[in-house]
Amino acid sequence: MFQLRLLGPVELVVRERTVEIGPPQRRAVLAALAVDMGRPVAADVLIQRVWGVNSPDGARRALHAHIARLRRLCEQTAKDGGDVQLCLVRRSGGYLLEAPADQVDVLRFRRLADRARETGQKDDERAALLREALCLWRGAPLADLGGQWADRVREAWRRQYVDATVAWAAVESRVGDPVAVIGPLTDLLDEFPLVERLAEALMRALHAAGRDAEALDCFATVRRRLAEELGADPGLGLREAHRTILRGNLPAPDRRPALRETSEPVPATPFPAPASPAAALWPGAVPAQLPMGVRGFTGRGDELAQLDRILVSAALQPSAVVISALSGTAGVGKTALAVHWARHAQESFPDGQLYVNLRGFGSGGSVLSPAEAVRGFLDAFGVPPARIPAGLEAQTGLYRSLLAGRRVLVVLDNARDVEQVRPLLPGAPGCLALVTSRRLLTGLAVAEGAHLLTVGLLSHGEARVLLTGRLGAGRVSAERAAVGEIVGRCAGLPLALAIVGARGAGRPRLPLAALAEELRRADNRLNALDGGEATSQVRAVFSWSYDALSPAAARLFRLLGLHPGPDAALPAVAALGGLPVTTAVALLAELVGGHLLTEHAPGRYGFHDLLRVYAAELVAARDSDLDRRSATHRLLDHYLHTAHAADVLLTPQPHPVPLPPARQGAAPEALADHEQAQAWFTAEHAVLVAAVAQACADGFDSHSWQLAAALTTFLDRHGYWRALAALQTTALEAARRQGDRAGQAGAHRGLGLAQDRLQRGDDARGHYLLALELFAALGSDAGQARTHQHLARMSAARGRHQQALDHAGHSLKHYRAAADRAGQSAALNHIGWLRAQLGDHHQALAHCRQALDLARETGDLNGQAHTWDSLGYIHHRLGRHPQAVDCYRQALDLFHRTGDRQSEAAGLLCLAEIHRVTARPDAAHTAWIRALTITDELGLPDADPLRVELLSRLGHGAGSGPRRPGVRSR
Repeated sequence: MFQLRLLGPVELVVRERTVEIGPPQRRAVLAALAVDMGRPVAADVLIQRVWGVNSPDGARRALHAHIARLRRLCEQTAKDGGDVQLCLVRRSGGYLLEAPADQVDVLRFRRLADRARETGQKDDERAALLREALCLWRGAPLADLGGQWADRVREAWRRQYVDATVAWAAVESRVGDPVAVIGPLTDLLDEFPLVERLAEALMRALHAAGRDAEALDCFATVRRRLAEELGADPGLGLREAHRTILRGNLPAPDRRPALRETSEPVPATPFPAPASPAAALWPGAVPAQLPMGVRGFTGRGDELAQLDRILVSAALQPSAVVISALSGTAGVGKTALAVHWARHAQESFPDGQLYVNLRGFGSGGSVLSPAEAVRGFLDAFGVPPARIPAGLEAQTGLYRSLLAGRRVLVVLDNARDVEQVRPLLPGAPGCLALVTSRRLLTGLAVAEGAHLLTVGLLSHGEARVLLTGRLGAGRVSAERAAVGEIVGRCAGLPLALAIVGARGAGRPRLPLAALAEELRRADNRLNALDGGEATSQVRAVFSWSYDALSPAAARLFRLLGLHPGPDAALPAVAALGGLPVTTAVALLAELVGGHLLTEHAPGRYGFHDLLRVYAAELVAARDSDLDRRSATHRLLDHYLHTAHAADVLLTPQPHPVPLPPARQGAAPEALADHEQAQAWFTAEHAVLVAAVAQACADGFDSHSWQLAAALTTFLDRHGYWRALAALQTTALEAARRQGDRAGQAGAHRGLGLAQDRLQRGDDARGHYLLALELFAALGSDAGQARTHQHLARMSAARGRHQQALDHAGHSLKHYRAAADRAGQSAALNHIGWLRAQLGDHHQALAHCRQALDLARETGDLNGQAHTWDSLGYIHHRLGRHPQAVDCYRQALDLFHRTGDRQSEAAGLLCLAEIHRVTARPDAAHTAWIRALTITDELGLPDADPLRVELLSRLGHGAGSGPRRPGVRSR
């Protein structure tokens, strides 16, 4: 008995023993013959299948050799197997492989699948046949073969496998446990995420197993994938499966007339539908007020899935009125989403769909009153005017009576506040109210149990799909770069994207690059997003939200247009407005509730780019020059004084350069220790880098270079060297414009440090020497000490240890003159390490131990870390491995605490070297991996010496010896 297996790696099995076929090309020849089992295959066809269309000159000779070997293999197999019927013969026109169809897995698979499709089969028989067919698969067909022909065969056979799996899932769900098919379908959908019939089968199986929420999640995921990758909506089958699930939870009621003479029993539904006296009066009206949906609606898979889940969960709480409130910033597409979903779900509400635009945010202040809205609903139900009572309360009572016993969807669009909505909510179960608003309607969740859903900006992929739908795939593909810029500058705001799409569609010959250029001009961006009428003008739409603010909140929103971004913490916002923190909290809550700001992390606020542009326009137009400059001054004072205090905590300084007092209202943050300083810099460094540039641009030159100086240590330790270089270039410009030599000296030192870290040694040395010259002219011992320290590290890195020792000696002398004991510790540690490089290990120990005492005395954690690191190095050179390991572990703990990532990686490399020489390869490998991970996170290039050494160690098990890229920078 034998089997020729193609549904997986190509295998020949005789009496449960796998026979060696030979090299890949021979297996490919066997497979190329087997797919046409019983039919001759021409030699040219075989060559093309195995070697491709551009076959080498020797392909025909190689084919003949493989055929000869395969023929002998078939003969030997028949001899060994006795009853084996496998033969390879020459026929006119080619070669023919013969074997019983049931002994070739792919042929047996097809035969079983065909039998399962025959009419007259019972479901249990059909399920058994398909189950047996699917069990023949051992993985991807022809898994060990490459080439275009094998790829085409795999693709075709996998389609057959998908078809068989879908068919099996359908019958298995009917005759057995639907849970059994969920796992295989899920795995297959992961492999083929865009095959809709797989998703449909999985949804139906989940539904049959009572897992409707998962089924709806599956639909949302596939819908999102189709939109992002193909720009398409789900097909009919998938949509019908979705509707089936919704109907399964919310079955359509008996569609008998509402007017009835007797009280007939009503079939049970998830929403009990008691008889309605009011419905008996006006039986014929079934309102259908939903507006037309947005053409080419795209994205929002997660939000649509949440709404679907709310609809399904309504069936589980039939005694409650279901309310969902969508909120989001102006132009984000709340109405489009609500209408799109409402039209999708309208079959679940056969008694009607009501819609009203409450005009809570619109031009002219024409907010629709609840009384007007209720009257419109009564008209929609056909209530004669003479029968409508006077007064809002009575009209609301009649409206709710009409809804009792019916299943109606009520869409309340563009609500201003909770009070406008409450009279319009249904009063009896069976209905669903969908509310949209620019404000977060928390009151509805508290009192009415509403589900709150915030509608965010579109992702980059969703935005591209939206533009593709408006402009056409060809045009978008032809100008990918321009489309990418348009998407970015529209900030994911659907309204903005729709306006640009409409402008582009209306001018088909206009290059999209021209539209991108319009948006690129910051002062023109909102003008470029003008669709010609109020509802299609981004500026006008934003204004409706802004006009609803209280005067104090409106002022704060405008002032936030002065903030450099990308976001702002609560204390900074308070400083910008010159407000107590408690007042700022209340105003920020109003802005967040109106979706003019987002609180994306606790205590941190931001808005998308277009709202930032709008706020900047407003503050320029409505606030005086004095008010704007005062607000900016307060903000920069807040950042500068807090950063200065944080820098002193990171690097102890005996006599930090004093700052002018902060302006009233600037309120710097109080930081207690090193950890708080580290955390503050981590949270704010992107804002501070932007603030340096803004300070320079707005003429606050002192703030610019002083803030850059305060940021230098943090940016250096965390590897933000390109940002540091840009920052110090701006600082140098500001200091030169101001004529401040101290600022220029500090900027040159910072630029030298950044260029040094970026492996630009000549540029670094030039800046260091300029800094040294300026610090000497100023009589600044502290500045000279730190610059000599940098030069010492550079010289050591180039192997010039005596020159480095001279710079380190100058550094120690100047630190002593400045009475900077933490600086003296750094210089002594550097001298000790350099002594060790020169082989004077006992002098090195003495210097480093003195350095450690001073670092502990001053509480300098980073100084302690570097000194422990040097002590580890010295003990290693002296052969004291246990002491070296202990020192390195002390250093690594402190480097991690202080955030000095590059030094932590260098210390791990040295620790790994000790593990290697002491025959602990696993520990060494772990340390190398940890170090390499840190260099990945820092973004170090492969040419960096530290990465070179790590890659060498991991690739070859040994390198050139432990390296330290430098010692501490202060």
